[in-house]
Parts: sequence; structure tokens; C-alpha cells
Amino acid sequence: MAATPDVDRAFVRLQEGLVHYRHAGEVNKAAALPLYMVHAGPGSSAGMAPLISELGKTRWVVAPDTLGNGDSVGPGLQNPDVAYYADSVIRIMDKLNIEKADYFGTHTGSHIGVELLLTRPDRVRKAIFDGIGIFPDDLKKEMLANYAPEIKPDEFGRQFTWAWHFVRDQSLHFPYFMRDPAHRLNNPMPPAEALHRSVTEVLKAVTTYHNGYRAVFSHDTKGRLPLIKNTPLLFTASEPDPLNVYLDAAAALVPGSKKMLITREQGMSGCIKVILDFLG
Repeated sequence: MAATPDVDRAFVRLQEGLVHYRHAGEVNKAAALPLYMVHAGPGSSAGMAPLISELGKTRWVVAPDTLGNGDSVGPGLQNPDVAYYADSVIRIMDKLNIEKADYFGTHTGSHIGVELLLTRPDRVRKAIFDGIGIFPDDLKKEMLANYAPEIKPDEFGRQFTWAWHFVRDQSLHFPYFMRDPAHRLNNPMPPAEALHRSVTEVLKAVTTYHNGYRAVFSHDTKGRLPLIKNTPLLFTASEPDPLNVYLDAAAALVPGSKKMLITREQGMSGCIKVILDFLG
């Protein structure tokens, strides 16, 4: 990932503590609403820095690290659900004096967006959910049991080895813990430098990262999506993303929504075009 010097970093304070966010573009630019972006797990908004940079050329873009990830404080309660994370979005928007915004969420961020649109649709003009998962119940149970174990640093430093394999293996299999040919991904291994950056972000929040995953795997996504009304909504997925298999099913649950598969050839430039075309 190339350096993005035009992406700035800052903190806001919630009742839980300091929340870190990346941002780019002009604050309160009259030509467009701010864009609020929520990252996938594992890691932080660092993985979206190139997107933040490009989209910041058109509007103010804000992308926090979700509570318990990256440089943000951990959640303020045990076993937080997706609604808790959606509430934190509103509280961050309040701190940043954002009355209304467009919303982009990828993976975990898309699930948070579902609850945001259901609880505070007045705060969102348009929303994009990228790579949302409509996991069958048996897979959700396996994910809850195996995907995101609680990790604590120990005297042997096993958290370092675990974090490396946790991040690396997500490029090899989906789910990463099902290491067999049937679950092998047809994607190249990221460069060592990219893996290192992702591992570093996971290690920053190694004792709290699991909360977001477990909230998603407990989320009744299939039951909640049809309740979304009156918010223009675009579902996207990228061809290399194993969650693209849920794209059609997700869009079918929200009448009037749109969907778009972004091919390998289109890459990030295609993703940016899709976002800008939809947001207008």
C-alpha cells in the first residue's frame, strides 16, 4: 500500500475513551455530505487509506477505527452487539458535528451499517454495504466457535505467531480455519510488507479485536436487512472477496436496492467509480 500523506489522523473522546480516526478532504464542504467509512476486520481503517485519500478529493471523508480495533479504545461493555457499534457511529458523528452523512461499510462495517439504518435513518442519506455476509446458521456457529479466539499476551510471545498466521491464512482459505482444498481461495498471497502492516494493526488491539467479529457472527443479518426502508442502498462485492457469494441474496432482501460486482480487472479504481457514481 502506497503512502497516503493526504490522509490525516486524529482522535475524539467518547465515554469509553479515545477513538482514533483517519480523515481526508475539506471539512464541511458545501458541495457534498461527509462520507463516513467503517472498515472490515481484522485491523483498522489503515486498510482503507487509499480509498480515503481518493474519495477525500470529492468530500470530507471520516474513517474511525471501530471500538476495540486499531488505535481505538475497547468497547465499554462485555459482548457488545452490532447495535452497540452502530450507536458508537452516531456518538462519533455527534462529536465531529456531522449532522448527516453518506455511509460506506465493508464486511463488519456493512453489518454495523444495517443497524445504523434501522435505528437512525435520519442521519444517513445514502449507504453502501460492501461484502456483507448472509451466513447460514451452521457456518455462523462454526465462526463463533473458531474464527476469533480471545487472545492474551503471554511470556512466550505466542500472540505474535498467532497474529501472523491469523492474518496470512485469511488470504489462503475462507474461513481461514478450514484449511482444506474445498475452502482454498484463488487469490495471490499479499506481499510480506502488507501482511506485516495488517499484523501490526491486529496486535495493537489483540485483547479486544474479537468483539467485533463475534458481534457480526451473532447478527441476524437476514432478518434485519428487509426492515431497511427509504434509504438508497447499494450492495457491492469484489471478485476476489469470498463474501461475493452473498451479493445477490443480500440485495434481494432489500427491495429497491442496487448491487454491483467489482471485477479483479476493475480493482480499486473501479470501486472508487462505483462509489462516486452512486453517491453522486
